[in-house]
Amino acid sequence: MNKITPCLWFNGEAEDAAKLYVSLFPDAALGSIGRYGEGMPFPAGTAMMVQFTLAGQGFQALNGGPQFTHSEAISMSVSCADQAEVDHYWNGLLAGGGSESMCGWLKDRFGVSWQIVPNVLGSLMTGPNAGAVGQVMMGMRKLDIAALETAAKGV
Repeated sequence: MNKITPCLWFNGEAEDAAKLYVSLFPDAALGSIGRYGEGMPFPAGTAMMVQFTLAGQGFQALNGGPQFTHSEAISMSVSCADQAEVDHYWNGLLAGGGSESMCGWLKDRFGVSWQIVPNVLGSLMTGPNAGAVGQVMMGMRKLDIAALETAAKGV
């Protein structure tokens, strides 16, 4: 277990969310799953706390109820080596009812916000044509590395 482990709050979807995330990321696994018993806030057998690992990072998913919902104030940022990886995470996290936002952001079907970011973006955003790169990026939903690199070249 990591010294600090993010805990994501769900309203009954914790196990399904963890299974989706584990299916998409390398070095990922479901860990222990604690379940609700009789007379508790969710039906007996429903996952209460799900431990899981994504790319070596530990997480917890808690089925706590409807009191709290996800917001863009907290998001998961995924560093991607290339366009194929951007596409993989983008499409996988949108599957089943997620929604696209702007500039590489999306919400998965559970309401968790994600930033799908190519590794090269940092250098493009600090280069001599950073303004052009930023302007092109502001018009995108899923980030397109080739278009960002073209903007960085001043073309």
